[in-house]
Amino acid sequence: MSAAVPKSSVGESDAASFGRSFLEHILSQIPEVEDSHATLRQQARAQLAELGIPTPREEDWKYSDLSPLVAHAFRLAGPGEENLNRATLEPWLWLESRHSYAVLVNGYFAPHLSDLSGLPSALRLAPLSQAASGGLQTIAKVDVFSALNTAHLGGGIQIELLPQQEILPPLHLLWITVAPEGEAVLAQPRCLLTLPAYSSLTLIEDHLSWGSGIPFSNAVTEIALEEGSRLHHVLLQRQGSQAFHINQTAVRQGRYSHYRLQALQWGSQFSRHNLELAQVEPQAHTHLQGLTLLKGSQHSDTHSRLRHQAPQGSSRQLHKCIVDETARAVFSGRILVSREAQLTDAAQTNRNLLLSPKARVDTRPQLEIFADNVKCTHGATVGQLEAEEIFYLQSRGIPLAQARQLLTYAFAAEILEGIPVAQLPSLVAQQLAPG
Repeated sequence: MSAAVPKSSVGESDAASFGRSFLEHILSQIPEVEDSHATLRQQARAQLAELGIPTPREEDWKYSDLSPLVAHAFRLAGPGEENLNRATLEPWLWLESRHSYAVLVNGYFAPHLSDLSGLPSALRLAPLSQAASGGLQTIAKVDVFSALNTAHLGGGIQIELLPQQEILPPLHLLWITVAPEGEAVLAQPRCLLTLPAYSSLTLIEDHLSWGSGIPFSNAVTEIALEEGSRLHHVLLQRQGSQAFHINQTAVRQGRYSHYRLQALQWGSQFSRHNLELAQVEPQAHTHLQGLTLLKGSQHSDTHSRLRHQAPQGSSRQLHKCIVDETARAVFSGRILVSREAQLTDAAQTNRNLLLSPKARVDTRPQLEIFADNVKCTHGATVGQLEAEEIFYLQSRGIPLAQARQLLTYAFAAEILEGIPVAQLPSLVAQQLAPG
């Protein structure tokens, strides 16, 4: 299901030139550093020379125009620029992770703002600058934005866990982009997470912005799940209304591993989430849930690609969008089942709720199956609130605005089930409140 393709505000040749200038401006700010990541940075620079900024003429960006992004001359943020303290952080913390949170400002680990005292020594966090390059850029798909992140690779964090360890408190990563008034600032968060055999962790990855400027967060998270490991991953994107946010989550799953993602986003004027998942060994299991809340003129684009490459794997994906006013949501989901992935059980569903006649959704669920003994389904729906249900609530004395909010929250509630943060459902309800 799709609507008309938006036209870029500049011509094709102008857009290409504009994109090159945008990348050159950022690359000129990246210092050359001789360390364990130097080779990766050089490779990424070479890739950027070939890639360029995508336009709506490219299939994967058909419904998303990046010309508002490349119109800004972003300053690349460095470490130690924060004007934050623990009191500033208080509204962003969760009760469940009061002593298990790490703060990263403009992509750089800020130990003086973090509190990891509630985590056992079996879990190790270290700045990527102190880690070996092994594992980086081995899971993430190479595109222009992941290559831009790798070409910088100046901050970020590595998370490692000992085998057969279950970490009970959620680990809360607060990625904060600071954009002072009058400035356009680029931060490039990077996370590398490895879960060894039969270990488990709950990770809350939380993207925020601070200041009245224009922040651009270009994030990459790479996750390797070894045999029998379990990860419950909560991904929040609640940046300010001026923000741009592009994020790639790349996951490689081993035998018997379990990956559950609950992705919630309601911030940014423009956001794009690229999900790249691969089940590379038998009997891996994936559960993806997404909720996008949009209003005003926001634009959010979710692209997921799940590759079943081994037998007896399973996957469930449910993504919901609630779109109001003149906002626009995009969902493009692909499930690929290789010839070796016999006995795969996969299902993908995209459900969308439009709250305004000017709201738009473009949805493209896709299946590519090369195995002959599988169970796979996919589908999408786009609808509005039912007049009969609104009338029923009004007939029982509930005002119209509250009736609409109740029904809208009921549509979203399925995605929130089992989320390990007690405050999140009320935050979602606030986002759905009228006005």
